[in-house]
Amino acid sequence: MTERPAAGQAAVDQLLEVLDLEHTGEMAFRGMSPPVGPQRVYGGQVAGQALVAAGRTVDPDRFVHSLHGYFVRPGDPVEPIEYQVENVRDGRSFSVRRSVALQHDKPIFFMSASFQRQEEGLDHQAPTPPDVPGPDDVPTMADRLSRYPERLGIWGQIPRPIDVRYVGEPGWVRPGDRPADPYQRVWMRIDGKLPDDPLLHACALAYASDLTLLDSVLSVHGEVWGPGGVVGASLDHALWFHRSFRADEWFLYDCWSPSASGARGLATGRMFTTDGRHIASAVQEGLLRRVGA
Repeated sequence: MTERPAAGQAAVDQLLEVLDLEHTGEMAFRGMSPPVGPQRVYGGQVAGQALVAAGRTVDPDRFVHSLHGYFVRPGDPVEPIEYQVENVRDGRSFSVRRSVALQHDKPIFFMSASFQRQEEGLDHQAPTPPDVPGPDDVPTMADRLSRYPERLGIWGQIPRPIDVRYVGEPGWVRPGDRPADPYQRVWMRIDGKLPDDPLLHACALAYASDLTLLDSVLSVHGEVWGPGGVVGASLDHALWFHRSFRADEWFLYDCWSPSASGARGLATGRMFTTDGRHIASAVQEGLLRRVGA
């Protein structure tokens, strides 16, 4: 009998282990990948770990407000990932770091992140999307996966630290089963309890932000991932943090794609708490290529 993947708090504890980097030098860290995972290191993992590395070199009174990263090589999940951090600047209000992830002495990802001390100022936000059902009113991941056991693949074996609930059809259904939709909306939360450290919640949100964002490009066309559909890879990723939040509480990831061309697609997303607070925004471009059945 195949052992079920870890879920709930057990999976969250494994995620915390992945984000708990080893300090190997003054500005150097080492991270590991989960023992079971995809053939390439998940992009959200390396972004989250790179942010951990950068954040550990910054005064804890300064909080990350933005990150910008590029995926330059696929990561090997068997090999450790070395993170080297450069102190670009420490000013009176802001600190900027550059974090580079390396395997075999070659960069697989690099990121710039900016941290700011808390300040008061103007405050406004765009309204939340109207008429979106709540997380308890849409199918769970288990409900959806039960309809498509043949599409499960590696996702039926890896830990699931994030509770993901799609408002519409996800991108891993069978070809032809997904109606075109200009929006890809997903409720998410870390499926367990996280410590109170704000940096850890930011890293967990960075981890989650790469999970469904690029799927909004496919959603416009009613396309799906895998055989008979599209294969893809993240090229770059940007994330802005606007307001305080907990990643272990529900947030709506409201994603759409303004453009796709030249085998690339651009995706944007906003994250809202259940009480309507806009906590973060993301933008990503990805490589998208059709594959046969």
